[in-house]
Amino acid sequence: MTFDKVKEIIVDTICCNEEEVVLTADIKEDLGADSLDAVELNMALEEAFKISIPEEDLVNFITVQDIVDYIDKNKAA
Repeated sequence: MTFDKVKEIIVDTICCNEEEVVLTADIKEDLGADSLDAVELNMALEEAFKISIPEEDLVNFITVQDIVDYIDKNKAA
């Protein structure tokens, strides 16, 4: 499941509590991600899911659900 992998990556990258990573969590407000975390998270997601995420799409990643939806729509089959 995409969410489980995304959750694992977020916990490793942002160093937040696993319980905090829910679909409705705001990446900046709830999980405390800063701009450096965002860059590292993007790189980890691209590597894990074998996709390229353009910068203009990154600004749309507000919640964990946004990331999961984007990956489900764009990951390689």
